[in-house]
This record gives sequence, C-alpha cells and structure tokens, in this order.
Amino acid sequence: MSPHLPVTPAEIASASIEAAEAGAAIIHLHARDPENGYPSADPDIFMQFLPVIKQHCDAVLNISTGGSSLMSLDDRLAPARIASPEMCSLNMGSMNFGIFPLKDQYSNWKHAWEPELLEATRERIFQNTFANIEIIVDDLGGKHAARFEFECYDVGHIETLAYYLKQGRVKPPLYVQFVLGVLGGAGASPENLAHMKATADRLLGEDYMFSVLAAGGRQMKLATMGAIMGGNVRVGLEDSLTISRGELAPSNAAQVLKIRRVLEELGYEIASADDARKMLHLKGADAVAF
Repeated sequence: MSPHLPVTPAEIASASIEAAEAGAAIIHLHARDPENGYPSADPDIFMQFLPVIKQHCDAVLNISTGGSSLMSLDDRLAPARIASPEMCSLNMGSMNFGIFPLKDQYSNWKHAWEPELLEATRERIFQNTFANIEIIVDDLGGKHAARFEFECYDVGHIETLAYYLKQGRVKPPLYVQFVLGVLGGAGASPENLAHMKATADRLLGEDYMFSVLAAGGRQMKLATMGAIMGGNVRVGLEDSLTISRGELAPSNAAQVLKIRRVLEELGYEIASADDARKMLHLKGADAVAF
C-alpha cells in the first residue's frame, strides 16, 4: 500500500533514528520478514535493529506485544522477553480487529500473503484474555521491569485497566493510548475521544497520562485534539500512510515533523526522551538487554 514502509532491519533502524531526530521521544516497534515483509515476532530480527537504534539515538524503544492476530501469545512476547526493553505495548482486551475491508481497495499485491492476512481478520479475533494480560504484566512488567503503553481500543479496555489498577497489579503512572479507528473498536471521532478521556478520568483519576492514536486520515486531527485535552500524541506509518489527504507520507519522520509543527504553533513544548523517562518512571536505557 506504500513504498515508504520500512521492512528490513536496516530500514527500520534508519526510520527510527530519523523519527527520533525529528522529535519522537518514544519509538514503537514491530518487525517484518526482510524477504517478503510478512509480520514477524522473530527475536533475531528485532535484535538486528534494536542495538543499532540505541547506538544512534536516545529514544525510548517500545516493543510491540501485539504482533498480529495469527501469532500465539508466546510468539508475540518472545522479542520483549529477549530484549527486556524499557517499554512494551499491551492491548487491554481481546477484540475483533478488522482490517479486511482494505482488501477490496487494492488489486495489485506485492505478496500473496497480503490479501490472505487481511481476509483472515474477518473471522479471527486478536486475543488478549484476562489471563493473557496477567501473564504479560507479571512477566514483562515484573521480571523485566518494563512499563507499558496500555492500548485501549474501546471503553471496556479502560474498565479492564481500572480493574488491574484497583487490584494493584499495575502501578501508576499509567500510560494509556487511546486507539481510535480500528474496525471492531471505537471509531476515529472527536466524540469517541472525548468519551474515552472522560471515562479514563472517572476510573483512573490522577494515576494516568494519555496519548492519542487515530488510524487513517484522522490521525493528525485527533492527535491535535488530544494534545489540546492535555495528552501526548502518536503518529507513524503503522497507523496512517498519508501526510495529507491523498498524499503518501514519505517517512515516519515526516509525520513526526508535521505534528511537531502543529504542537509548537499551539504553544506546547516537545518532550525529550529523558523527559519521557522521568514522566513514565522508566528503568533507563542502560537496563535493557540490547
């Protein structure tokens, strides 16, 4: 869908370093098979780019535990278990994660797996049961002292996070990512963002900070709205391939620079990586395993 998506370890490293230079304090990372671009949770592939990124910038490296709905839990956790990063993402529930409508928008595919993977999301769920969440929290948060980007795709996910906060299983400050625009979760609308923020305020009180991620063309608009509401922002080619209507973004860094310009024009300061570490109580780059 875009020739600008980084696929190989070298491309992922380069894109990450450029994003950090553009102002990104945290880099959220997935991996792909360098031969065909298929989503991969192979720790060996992660370890080809994690040390390179760390060597060339001070950004916080945040490893996905999501992967894809076709991976097992152990597969999804393997890279973080090896790398012991400062941060990991954590989807706060099982859900229909429907990207199959994209299959009808394209006809020229680079690889046979692409339409097959899209179609698979019509009948498969992304699984993160309560037991799965507890394994991730106890393993990566306990043994590895990683902090989490708690990805909440709907208000029920915020309720689940509040349950674990009340149980003492997760510790503040919580970093909550409102994820909008995925079919099966909350749509990318100002009304949904306002509702999720109000729900988090009611359930989490002062124990959290938040960020906003909007899939597709509303990425920049809802990120801006989230910042005005007191939050942080996430942009990148994982969530939106465009830089403006109908124009493909040439890089992750281009999206970072665009939202940075918007925020600075609104009078906000851009947090450094060290600022993020202090705000989120991270263990530090010297405590990772890469």
